[in-house]
Order: sequence, then structure tokens, then C-alpha cells
Amino acid sequence: MSTRVHAVTVVGSINLDLIATADRLPTAGETIGGAALSQQPGGKGANQAAAAARLGGSARMVGAVGNDVNGQRMLDALAGAGVDTADVAVLPEPTGTALIVVDGDGENQIVVCPGANSHLTLDGVEFGPEETVLCQLEVVLEAARRHAGYFVLNAAPAMDLPAQLLERCDLVIVNESEYALIPALAEAKLVAVTYGGDGSAMFEHGRKVAEAPSVAVSVANTVGAGDAFCAALVLALRQGVDYAHALAVANAVGGDAVGNPSSQPDLAQLGYYVERTAVAEGAR
Repeated sequence: MSTRVHAVTVVGSINLDLIATADRLPTAGETIGGAALSQQPGGKGANQAAAAARLGGSARMVGAVGNDVNGQRMLDALAGAGVDTADVAVLPEPTGTALIVVDGDGENQIVVCPGANSHLTLDGVEFGPEETVLCQLEVVLEAARRHAGYFVLNAAPAMDLPAQLLERCDLVIVNESEYALIPALAEAKLVAVTYGGDGSAMFEHGRKVAEAPSVAVSVANTVGAGDAFCAALVLALRQGVDYAHALAVANAVGGDAVGNPSSQPDLAQLGYYVERTAVAEGAR
């Protein structure tokens, strides 16, 4: 178990991404040739932890991989990004795998084989009251129960959320479709919503209180962009950046991620994005 104090502790999935890049996405029953295959570290949880670490925030990963070559590869990738992996369990089940098809515009189709992720527990894991915990919809209820400090939920994929979970969340992060599919979010204390090319907005109990435009970029891969956005928004807010500026920072980080073919792209330090977006806001 890790005993360090971390800016962000991420509880979530760790996958090997198998990515086929094709001119377009196939329709049902269709076979498309001429695609290029790549393998890279992925999983929403791992992507968010790697982004947080690369942005300069001390990050811890709580997750599970298999006792196999892919599991070791995922651990090495997280450690290489600067993530503390002491609380990543190595289990007999195979490492999770995501099968991803990406078209020429960066849009994707994804099928996830969770493997070891489905057997993740929080046995032996402790959370300090000063930690910020960022979860996706995996072992979120147990994490919410165990952690008394700042708690963030990336509510993806969309599903009904228990009222007690929403009451526990200090921040919920979703995309536009997830916000529409989870009506209960209108009652949540603070929700950040992403709108792709239309930027992002912050809502308090269903009332929009801030927004920020998107950043114009050339799209290479959208798989890890939302995860980079989550990490950046959490770090910015926890450093006291106001809602609108924090959204702008997260949009800039997400934009850089979209322009990179990796699900866990290299990123500048958070301070760079804070300064860059401050200059941009002053110019508007």
C-alpha cells in the first residue's frame, strides 16, 4: 500500500488498447481492409492517472491488471508517466483489453473486455482525508464510502446513479450525451459537461454558472481526450482556479490530447495551460 500523499488518486480501469486505424468506421456486418494496427496503454482510469502525473500532479493508481506480459506493460507505462502503482493489484485474470476502431476524423468504436478490472476490490487500500479521489463507474460506491475527502466521479458510461452517490460527489464530469441520459445530474451540486467542439460548461444544481470554448485542433485520436480533460479540470479546481478558467485549462489539455494518437499522451505542466488560457481569455 502507498503511504505518500497524492494530489489525485484515481480508482478505475487499466487496459491494453488494440487500435485499428481505418479510413472509416465499419457498419454492422461489414469488413473494412487497409487498416493500421497499434497497441498502447489505455483504460479510463489509467489514462486519467497518467494525465494527472504528466500535468505535474502527484498521482496514485488504484486498479488491477493480470499476471501476464500485458499487465507488466501497463504497470511500466504508468510508472513511466510518474504514477504511483503500489495499489495496482496483479491478479490471475487476464489484463483488460479494449478493441478500438478509429476513423480518419478521430471518431471511434470501442469494445472492452474488462478481464482483471472486473475483479478489482479496495481491500487494503486507504484514502486520506486530504486526498482527491477520481473514479469512473467501476467500484465507485465502495470508494465513495471509504473516502471522506474531495470526491470526483466521471460518470461514464451513462447509467442510473443512486441518489446517495450523487449527494457524495463534490464534482461529476460527463459528456453531453451522458448528461442527457442521467436526468438526476440536474440535482447534483456541481457538474462539468463537455460538448466536443462546442467547449464545456459547469452547472450547479442544474444552473449553468460557467462555460469555456473549445480549442481548434487537428484530430488524431479522441480516445484519451476526455480522460485528459478530467485530470486537468480536477487539478485546476483543486488549485483554486475559478470555474471558467478551469474549464478553459481542461479544454486546452483535452485539445492537446485529441491531437496526439496516444491514449496517454505527453502533456505540458498544468501551469503552462493555466498561463496559456489566461492569455487567451485576456485577448477575448
